Amino acid sequence: MDTLLFALNAILPIILLILLGYLLKKKGFLDEDWFKKGNKLIFRVCLPCMLFINVYSISSFTDINWSVVVYSEIAIFTAFFIGLFIVKRTVPDNRQKGVILQCVFRSNFAIIGLPLAESLGGVEGKGIAAVLSAFSIPTFNILAVLALTMFVDGEDGSKADLKDVLSKIAKNPLIIGVVCGLAVLGIRSFIPVSADGSLVFSLSGSLKFIYDAVNNLSKVSSPLALVILGGLFDFAAVKGMLKEIVIGTAARVAAVPLIVIGLAVMLSKYTGLIDFDAAVYPAMIALFGSPVAVSSAIMAQEMDNDGILAGQLVVWTSIASIATIFLAVFILRAIGLL
Repeated sequence: MDTLLFALNAILPIILLILLGYLLKKKGFLDEDWFKKGNKLIFRVCLPCMLFINVYSISSFTDINWSVVVYSEIAIFTAFFIGLFIVKRTVPDNRQKGVILQCVFRSNFAIIGLPLAESLGGVEGKGIAAVLSAFSIPTFNILAVLALTMFVDGEDGSKADLKDVLSKIAKNPLIIGVVCGLAVLGIRSFIPVSADGSLVFSLSGSLKFIYDAVNNLSKVSSPLALVILGGLFDFAAVKGMLKEIVIGTAARVAAVPLIVIGLAVMLSKYTGLIDFDAAVYPAMIALFGSPVAVSSAIMAQEMDNDGILAGQLVVWTSIASIATIFLAVFILRAIGLL
């Protein structure tokens, strides 16, 4: 029962904020134009600020468990290529292929991954998740740009070329946020920020007011993104894309976490090929077991893919993940890994 309550407490706040956005739109309190502009605000300002803060909050790179990082990166790329194989054979609409593909490999790690890892593993679990975020989030976003570009024609009817893809990756606000965080973190590692080690924006602490402003924007990003998603959600669209919703949801919250976490347990606990202790698995559940990223719907809208399907996948993977997170936690606790 405690495990079920934990899963509910982890996911239901997401569902309630989405529901709030839906009701605000339904009752006419906010109109569609407001939600579309809010979409741009979240993608181009608030989420980059959140990712900057997440990366810059990492205390040090010196104690990284590189086996966890390497395993996670290999798993993300493997999920990408398996998803690519699946969508090419099961999804006829090009505007939906990239949406489902990013649903397969891209989790909601930025928004609920870190708090989920902390809830499961305490400070140590959150620390491992923060380190993984510095690597996984750029990977997620680079692959998402590829996924949302490779199937959709450009304005002139041609497929995007390598230069165009690289340009979109370099201009992606989420990647810019992570890169800026890594840059400042790299400088900080050589020059102490303050005598007491407190987290500030600048190297000397004189620009702390800028850090506070960025940090405040980062705190807005998660709840506002969910409310906006609810405002753009359309229940009537479910019937026309049920097959695609089932494929994306099953892959994101069932197949990927089962394969990736199950293989990690086998390789670590039963073969010793990798060295994962109990502190690693909260971060693994958060990275591979959480629903598809809220920003995936925002990116799909911005890059002329099927934004309606992308929003549906955020909602339904969030609902379904209540059960799958519960199962993952229950099984890992039963075998002594949580």
